Amino acid sequence: MRDANPVGGSSGVPPDPADPATAVVDDRGVLTGWSAEAERLLGYPCQEAVGSPVTRLIASDDGTGDGLAALSGAATSALLRHRDGRPVPVRVRAYPSVDGEGRAQRLLVVTRSEPSPPDEVTAEEAFVQCRLPVMVYDRALRAVRASAGAVRELGLREDRMRGRRVTEILPPHLCRRVEDGMDRVLATGVAEEFHLRGRARRDGPEKVWSVTVSPLVTRSGQVRHVEVSGLDVTEQFLARERLALLNDVSARVGGTLDVLRTAQEMADVTVDRLADFVTVDLLDSLCRGVEPKPSATGMVLLRRAAQRSVLPGVPEALIQPGEADAYPASTPPVRCLATGRTSLHHADDEAIRDWVRADPQRAGVVRRFGIHSVMVVPLCARGITLGVAVLVRHRRVEPFTRDDLLLAEEIGTRTAVAVDNARRYTLEHGTALALQRSLLPHRFSPQDAVEVAHRYLPARTRAGLGGDWYDVIPLSGARVALVVGDVVGHGLRASATMGRLRTAVRTLADVELPADELLTHLDDLVTGLAAEEETTAEHEPDLETGTDLVATCLYVVYDPVSRTCTAASAGHPPPAVVGPDGPAGFLDVPPGPPLGVGGLPFETAEGELPAGSLLALYTDGLVQDTGHDLDSGMARLRRLLDRAADRPLEELCDDVTHGLLPPQPEDDVALLVARTRTLDAGRVATWDLPSDPARVADARARVLAVLEAWHLTDVAFTAELVVSELVTNAIRYGQPPVRLRLIRGATLICEVSDASGAAPHLRRARTSDEGGRGLLLVAQLAARWGTRHQPGGKTIWAELELAAQDA
Repeated sequence: MRDANPVGGSSGVPPDPADPATAVVDDRGVLTGWSAEAERLLGYPCQEAVGSPVTRLIASDDGTGDGLAALSGAATSALLRHRDGRPVPVRVRAYPSVDGEGRAQRLLVVTRSEPSPPDEVTAEEAFVQCRLPVMVYDRALRAVRASAGAVRELGLREDRMRGRRVTEILPPHLCRRVEDGMDRVLATGVAEEFHLRGRARRDGPEKVWSVTVSPLVTRSGQVRHVEVSGLDVTEQFLARERLALLNDVSARVGGTLDVLRTAQEMADVTVDRLADFVTVDLLDSLCRGVEPKPSATGMVLLRRAAQRSVLPGVPEALIQPGEADAYPASTPPVRCLATGRTSLHHADDEAIRDWVRADPQRAGVVRRFGIHSVMVVPLCARGITLGVAVLVRHRRVEPFTRDDLLLAEEIGTRTAVAVDNARRYTLEHGTALALQRSLLPHRFSPQDAVEVAHRYLPARTRAGLGGDWYDVIPLSGARVALVVGDVVGHGLRASATMGRLRTAVRTLADVELPADELLTHLDDLVTGLAAEEETTAEHEPDLETGTDLVATCLYVVYDPVSRTCTAASAGHPPPAVVGPDGPAGFLDVPPGPPLGVGGLPFETAEGELPAGSLLALYTDGLVQDTGHDLDSGMARLRRLLDRAADRPLEELCDDVTHGLLPPQPEDDVALLVARTRTLDAGRVATWDLPSDPARVADARARVLAVLEAWHLTDVAFTAELVVSELVTNAIRYGQPPVRLRLIRGATLICEVSDASGAAPHLRRARTSDEGGRGLLLVAQLAARWGTRHQPGGKTIWAELELAAQDA
């Protein structure tokens, strides 16, 4: 009979006490199958069990037996009767099936349930004693149960919370979020998790909670209750907030290299996230550009660099940014400056009481706004104490903590480095700017050849000042040289190199070199400077020489008598030119190599300009930046200059710079604008002279006649002597043809040309010498004199000053 049992049998393997027992019950509740494990569990042999009703096995009278055969696959606790009469606690699972004839039956799987020890904690006890805040709410969103953690955090007994809604338990600012979450979970059956920040009760501390709303599902799959649990994640949240604040300080503080803006950025970032009111005070000496030297004795003068409050208008402040305040030696800010250490204070600390006692205004602020917690943080960088930041709380109830103090100290350190960088940059920028301005011309003397206007705009970026320069150099014969150049790079090195190049250009222009030869000599100079820097770098490796020394230059010479314009370029953008009637264009100047490349020739371009033409020389910063390339920038410049020849030059310079440059130029900009003039035939007299000493008197007579016609009789005697000496020298020592020219401009210019290339020179004549004093006499009578070489000979010239009414 047992061997035929479909649910059990002997296999010769020793039985495992943990193996489940099985039995089969038909649809009438009669046992039809019985396994060996069932016999071992309850003591009934198979012959005795099969055919008996299943209710025979039930020891409890709670109705379990009536439904034992109808159980589902879920495990159910039951108390069965052993053959000897003792109760056996078990767990029962029932699975529906059919017999060989298709009749319904159920397979019962039974395992022994060990009895709980007398001291085992039940699930009910575990819930009640749970230190985690846990609440159970019904579908009406009313509290059903509350754990010990919920009682502790909410400050209410469980019996007082039972039957209440969330709105009757939690503060108003937390209720809406929790109730909305419970509504969704009851509707969807899907758990939700979110964070809340606030006070669980009015007199409790502010905390951050990770709230989980979970559905409680019945056996039938219905969601009739929800569980709301809260995990205190305040420390983790605050740690993330501190880290985020430090990241923001690194990203937002110190991006401008401006001392005051950097301090304000620090105040802006920390207010409302760490403090309610922040002030940043710097040592007054720092604001004046002097190395700060704080003193721990006596009054210390601090200047307000920045302040910020959660309240509009910063009503807590006693002074405004830019104003200075004197602090006694006993106050926390001065102690902080002296020690270089942060300090944390409460309003009732002795240090704060002494401070406000000595300052009635500050005492009024403390009382009025309820200031209760203060942190004082030094701003120290590279061993220098720059100032102090004071952080205050009055709107937040929680005082500053030691963690807040460490955070403020780190913020102060990062801010101090940014402030010191800005301070050092400001000092270097100011030095470079002062150097550059001292090397650039401030104003130009009036010229007969051109009317000029100029602009220089330094870069407003971290790169610092560049090496842009411009110049207007008067030449002989009423001519003028217009120069614009640019040294590649920024900082003091570029400014110093610019000054050396500008001086070299003036020196080379003074010896009347042609434009292409002048650039060749300038290229040699730059190459020599670069080699000198390389040698210096080898012997002084710690000295930063930067990149290779390269510069560009544009040199333009204009002659108002012939209206000839000659230009040469060393890697520089071409000059713009506008005729009297427009439109604007650019001179076709051969683009030579930049200065410092070496070994390559320069070429000149020459053309005639109508009177009243406009020349515009500029550096690449005017027409090129990250927003547009050189070609598009030059096209924009041309459009701005169209039909601008008759406009006032100062107004034109402003329009060009405003129209082409952003508010913060990325590079230095130099702009030189010149309107050409013409010296007509009525102001120039020219004679070709025979190479005969006897004709010198004739030359003097012609000069006197012209000066009388020009109403310049005041300089007639001087001019007669100068012309006599120059013509005599040309006839005696030079080669024909000899030409004499007088030019009336701001000065009277006397020029004598001959075909000899030999340049005269001054010499000291002995007492017995009959000659050799001519040039010495010219040098004494003339304001300036010199020699100009040109193809086919030379010209000796002298300028005589005219009275103001004659000029």
